[in-house]
Amino acid sequence: MKNIVYLLCFSLFNICSDKGEEKPTNDSTRKPNIVYVFADQWRAESMGYTGNPDVKTPNLDKLASEGVYFTNAVSTSPVCTPYRAMLLTGQYALKNGMFMNDIRLNPDSNSFAKLFKAEGYNTAYIGKWHLDGNERSAYIPKERRQGFDYWKVLNCSHSYNNSNYWGNDDKLQQWDGYDAEAQTKDAIAFIEEQAKNKTPFSLMLAWGPPHAPYQTAPKEFQDLYKNTDIQLRPNVPRELSEKTKNILKGYYAHCSALDSYIKQLQDALKRSNIEDNTIFVFTSDHGDMINSHGEEKKQKIYEESAKVPFIIKYPALLRKKGKKSDFLLNTLDILPTLLGMSGINIPNNLDGENITDVILEKREDYRKASLVACVQPFGQWKRKIGGKEFRGLITKTHTYAKDLNGEWLLFDNVADPYQLNNLIGNSAYITISKNLEKLLKEELNRLDDDFLPGQTYIKKWGHAVDSTGTVPFKW
Repeated sequence: MKNIVYLLCFSLFNICSDKGEEKPTNDSTRKPNIVYVFADQWRAESMGYTGNPDVKTPNLDKLASEGVYFTNAVSTSPVCTPYRAMLLTGQYALKNGMFMNDIRLNPDSNSFAKLFKAEGYNTAYIGKWHLDGNERSAYIPKERRQGFDYWKVLNCSHSYNNSNYWGNDDKLQQWDGYDAEAQTKDAIAFIEEQAKNKTPFSLMLAWGPPHAPYQTAPKEFQDLYKNTDIQLRPNVPRELSEKTKNILKGYYAHCSALDSYIKQLQDALKRSNIEDNTIFVFTSDHGDMINSHGEEKKQKIYEESAKVPFIIKYPALLRKKGKKSDFLLNTLDILPTLLGMSGINIPNNLDGENITDVILEKREDYRKASLVACVQPFGQWKRKIGGKEFRGLITKTHTYAKDLNGEWLLFDNVADPYQLNNLIGNSAYITISKNLEKLLKEELNRLDDDFLPGQTYIKKWGHAVDSTGTVPFKW
């Protein structure tokens, strides 16, 4: 019934557009195309439109002005493989078993591309995969590609210049130059070819940057920051200031390079006359600490790790007005929302929600919190450097987390936006802490998460780890 309502909404929006507003030019009765673009390790605050004074992202700023951008988009498990598995399956990490890097997603999963293929979509994936086990450069056979037919993929690499990939011909090939640029050109060629026929398509483009190594973007983008005095977040320790500034120059260079490719993709959609009937998403799998709180990389609940950019543009439904939303969007909502917007039935076993009606303001913003979880610390956040299991919540005003020993973190993100003052045990926040504890229990119960030690889940799923609790990988 909901899908019928959404299809009626499509028609009503096309008929009842605001006076003087540009109308869609293509056939909006067709199922929309999907172009889902996501970077690796791009934190939410590293955008011009969020007020970052240094990073140059004019094209993403424009995209935000034409779509809906979320200020509270949360990576449910902020690390590569768990995010990607939740994105494709719509299931929580303890249900699909993908709670660490370098493990293999069940090839029989009823995942993203399979669901769209069943509705007549052509499917494509270009770029970083990181869902096929610990051999990062190995060939991935068709039966493990989760329903994606057009395929130019490497499981995982952080070499961004002249990197390798496996193509549709099942041969190991090489991207020419900076791989994100070459991958974007390939994505554009796919878009233009698909636009020639009437078949809807779903394309995922997964860039490797701005993940480290930070200093490998094309020179023209590195030069943008060469003489910039980078402004640091107040939670970066003073002794790490110069190191952090140098990292951010390279990080922002990657960001600006990717930003330029957003324009190329948008131009291709316009040229092909399919912009209006295409759902275009830009986001990231997780953020990057970059020395905030003296921490590196991801897996953590701090804002720099857990919050990501998320922009969705779909002129046929959402128009091109530009809108900011503070809804607490999480990773599990993405698949059901894209299915719902496309008029496709949503499987009952998904753990997120179709939030289309919230975006359209046809339903009140009902969500109180989004879950963030680390089931098993590993790799860049192994136990000897402070890694721990945790479950926590991000709300519009607070961040709260528990580890296996009890309450761990409580931040008032309004009064303390850089999360400098842990309020656990502060008598003025006891009631808030108790309310957040209750909300967390409800969410864990909903997801059948008993919050046990990570080793319990490693044994259950049969993952092979080393002495640090990490799945060792091979290049």
